Amino acid sequence: MLLCAQYILPITSNPFPFGAILVRNGKIVDIGSAETLRLRYPDEEVRDYGTAALLPGFVDAHTHMEYSVMRGVVHDEPYASWTVHLMKKEPLMTSHDWYDSAIFGGLDALSSGVTTVADITDTGASLDAVQKLGLRGVIYREVGAADQNRVDHAIRTAERDINDWMGRVDSGRVTVGIAPYALYTCHPLVFKRVAEVAGNDLPVAIHLAGSREEYRFVKYGAAPFGKVEESFTRGYVETPPWLPTGVSPVRYALNWGALDPGNILAIHAVHVDPEDIAILHDHDVAIATCPRCNAQLGMGVAPVMEYRKLGMRVGLGTDSPAATDSTDMISEMRIGMLVHRAVDASAGGGFITAQEMLEMATIGGARALRMDDQIGSLEIGKKADIIAVDMAGSLHPSTEDPVSAVVNTSSGQDVCMTMVGGKILYEQDQWHVDVEVAKSIARVIGIRGKLRK
Repeated sequence: MLLCAQYILPITSNPFPFGAILVRNGKIVDIGSAETLRLRYPDEEVRDYGTAALLPGFVDAHTHMEYSVMRGVVHDEPYASWTVHLMKKEPLMTSHDWYDSAIFGGLDALSSGVTTVADITDTGASLDAVQKLGLRGVIYREVGAADQNRVDHAIRTAERDINDWMGRVDSGRVTVGIAPYALYTCHPLVFKRVAEVAGNDLPVAIHLAGSREEYRFVKYGAAPFGKVEESFTRGYVETPPWLPTGVSPVRYALNWGALDPGNILAIHAVHVDPEDIAILHDHDVAIATCPRCNAQLGMGVAPVMEYRKLGMRVGLGTDSPAATDSTDMISEMRIGMLVHRAVDASAGGGFITAQEMLEMATIGGARALRMDDQIGSLEIGKKADIIAVDMAGSLHPSTEDPVSAVVNTSSGQDVCMTMVGGKILYEQDQWHVDVEVAKSIARVIGIRGKLRK
């Protein structure tokens, strides 16, 4: 199959106009000018996307697909109260609801150009959805316990699930990992045990230093969520199960061995000081930054430019659709770019560019997940995870800077094709997946009605 378009954005090399990509057996076999490749491969099926730009599929470095149905359910709340209100909705969800919600999130991801997700789940719904839809991903089994006496049981249960999940997924597309619950919900032994289970092989994701509430809780013992109702029994506590540590969340995680595994993804990493950043760098911790979520919930702005200047692996994540309302990575790039320009540039931290944001959404996310040898850029030999973004609706469809046009003036609605491993899963408002889309959406509407009561 020969894919042609007005622009090719390889990411790791310069963009060029009127190009083509040859896809065979799920991989990129050739790339160059459309005229040359049409002559070189005269018998190939040609798909011409006209005014579109072809680029690698987006890598969503952090999401919770199973929460997709909760978008808009809790709005205009800061992080702490938003979290409490959201978790009160969880008991209303059945196992089938979680799956339908994850499917809905996966469809949204595909239609907005996401080909790889790094998803955290404790229900397993996201794993089943990713497998069903043909997405690529790293699925982290979330685990935690507030009571020390329940830590061993929680870890054993998680290990059983991880082994089960590994046995029933397409290992060429899906990797299974482990993720401890947030610092403020877990007994500290959880982090030590997760590190032991993970070793150097199992991917680990950890929410770390994301909010001021978490920072104050860990360091000073201040309650993160104000006054929690006695009936709210998920495990959040008014006072910490340990004495105030006097250290930052990063140093607390370090002290309990949470940074020992060889493949760690730190999510958010907003409230950090220079010593924290040095610790993360020295332990080769990758960063998943989520600027829309951070802004929406008032969590703060991560020092992304500092991470990048140190050569750290930084990817872009949409986080929970319950917070950001969509998995639109183009909106994530644009809002993230504007927020960081407003904050970082004024503070002398540098001026982030559209190219840098696009890198974080593609090859940066792939590096963060240690998948950059397979995905994240358009290069011969890599997996054919490719999307087409139609530039016809852009404010400047004919431009010398198609990267800026994509980031500044496009949206997820302009994605007209999403391919994973050489298979077109979404094209021109049509999903080519093993799911009855209309029925899935109908079930989601029913679930949302239940949640709003």
